[in-house]
Amino acid sequence: MIALIAEKPSVAKDIACIIGATQRNDGYFSGNGYMVTWTFGHLIQLAMPEAYGVANFRRESLPIIPADFQLIPRQVKAEKGYKADPGVLKQLKVIKEVFDQCDRIIVATDAGREGELIFRYIFHYLDCRKPFVRLWISSLTDRAIREGMENLQPGKRYDNLYLAAKSRSEADWLIGINATQALSVAAGQGVFSLGRVQTPTLMMICDRYLENKNFIPTKFWQLKASTASGGIGFTAQSTTRWEQQPEAIAALQRAKDAGQLTVKSVERKEAAQDPPLLYDLTTLQKEANTKLNFSADKTLSIAQTLYEKKVMSYPRTGSRYISEDVFEEMPERIALLKRYPRFAGYAAGLDGATLNRRSVNDGKVTDHHALIVTENLPGELSKDERAIYEMVAGRMLEAFSGKCVKDVTTALLSAGDTDFTVKGAVMKEAGWRAVFSEQDTEDEDTATLPPFQEGQTLPLSGVDLLEKQTKPKPLHTESSLLAAMENAGKELENAELKASMKDAGIGTPATRAAIIETLFARQYIVREKKNLVPTDKGLVVYRIVKDKKIADVEMTGMWETALAKIEAGGMDANTFRKGIEVYAGQITAELLSVHLSIAGEETCPCPKCGSGRILFYPKVAKCSNVDCTLTIFRNKCDKQLTDKQIVELVTKRKTGLIKGFKGKNGKAFDASLVLDGQFNVAFSFPEKKGKAKK
Repeated sequence: MIALIAEKPSVAKDIACIIGATQRNDGYFSGNGYMVTWTFGHLIQLAMPEAYGVANFRRESLPIIPADFQLIPRQVKAEKGYKADPGVLKQLKVIKEVFDQCDRIIVATDAGREGELIFRYIFHYLDCRKPFVRLWISSLTDRAIREGMENLQPGKRYDNLYLAAKSRSEADWLIGINATQALSVAAGQGVFSLGRVQTPTLMMICDRYLENKNFIPTKFWQLKASTASGGIGFTAQSTTRWEQQPEAIAALQRAKDAGQLTVKSVERKEAAQDPPLLYDLTTLQKEANTKLNFSADKTLSIAQTLYEKKVMSYPRTGSRYISEDVFEEMPERIALLKRYPRFAGYAAGLDGATLNRRSVNDGKVTDHHALIVTENLPGELSKDERAIYEMVAGRMLEAFSGKCVKDVTTALLSAGDTDFTVKGAVMKEAGWRAVFSEQDTEDEDTATLPPFQEGQTLPLSGVDLLEKQTKPKPLHTESSLLAAMENAGKELENAELKASMKDAGIGTPATRAAIIETLFARQYIVREKKNLVPTDKGLVVYRIVKDKKIADVEMTGMWETALAKIEAGGMDANTFRKGIEVYAGQITAELLSVHLSIAGEETCPCPKCGSGRILFYPKVAKCSNVDCTLTIFRNKCDKQLTDKQIVELVTKRKTGLIKGFKGKNGKAFDASLVLDGQFNVAFSFPEKKGKAKK
């Protein structure tokens, strides 16, 4: 019997149908010598500090560096703390039973770093010793699955991929846990979440926001001349920008006095624009944000759905190229689009044409090739799914099309002692631009120009004085932030560091969307229209850590490069781990030394131990003294207690009347809260009017 494990039930079902495992059981399919089961994402995670006998948020416990990480089933929030997810425990039991009954395992989790980690963590947690092989495919079409099953890869081939994933997972734990606890201990109030990639990303958003907010615009002036030739009118702008208005006005008068424009030079050249490369995930996310206003997370989610619907290749790719063998399939894929109404005409025009090879490069294909459509035409798609599908299909047509060719004319004109310039372009061959019939945004300022020659004079019909001002860099959108994360080293000022970071971004195509969503979840940033803006909380964290190691973009980028080397077998994972442990110790010491006072927060002494003070968290309020057990849960009978009510409770031992509690029968009631002799929270009900006292 052979076991096969997929990453999702839907994928398991598709593979089971193809290999003949058609009998449905609780948690798996069986038949034809196979048992096909599944995960639903990460079922196993790294244990939290308590598992190593370390109490949370104690200065003396930091840094927390486990000798060996423990694996535990995925946790969910419980009334008090966390517990193992019951659904995860049930599926892990099924997976163990399936593995126990089989001689070998086929790994069919997503073919990437995280997919490998999902399987290996389960494999090690269950202490499984069965041999395994890998189904490594770039799409979920029936043909791809069948070909993949005929070409299963040795499991050991992906050991380095697993080591890179494991190293990333452990590094994020070491840095996230220690940095978060160290800063929270130093602050003495609240929880300040920090992370290996999340914090440098927050720095990028805050840096741009503050640069934009503090920017002081300066005025400058330019001249705009209007003229015509051969019945074609156009305008030209001065090449000079004046910082003083009187100088611009004087130049304006001299141009008017000249009364005409003289053509000083005319440059005509043919400009050929190569088609764009195919999409990788990050490029798709950037353009979907710009064109469709989709978040990075939404684009990834839709791309994953299209992958599971078998109409698009594996989405979590960092490559914009395809290999030679995939290129051989392109005529077939393009021919398929002749049956897709939006692209039918254009795809038919490529029939028999020599396809552009710019996106073909075996050496630049990583684990997965660039995003392309599969051999399956989509059926019913939602509006958003169709939009992403058409972006990928359209880009595929563009990438294999001919160049866009234009005749570009640049003219330099003169009036008085001021030079004016104008640019014009005439399309000769639309080439790849005909797919979406889009204009070249770079040429938005080009004019339709008449033919003219050097030395020719043109009538000056008017000159205007334009008052302008310098503009700051715009606030980050998700599109520009993704670009900044991808090219983190490009904005470094130090030339040596910039060179060393040339190809080092922060995060990976598969994780960047989740990092941005984490910043939203932490309430560090918000969206204002398309812009990403830090909250007050985000700016507090920024100001505390902006000069600290945890915020170092260069270091984070170097780690991503190191993880890629581990994956390629060029670096030892233990060496990387030791470096991270040293770094975790450094950031812990640095953050523990922070002196932080949070404005507007009320100091409230603990009534139980007398030595601590009450700290306010989203779910609870508790004593800062870790040896004190005073804990007040905010949610009381469906009523969320405010900071003010908790302060009143712990200082006066009783609150005023609070309205809107709900009993077990669903009925609302009003009561005060009191702290009893054991410092437990209890209700105190008001006396009913007219009722005699006993």
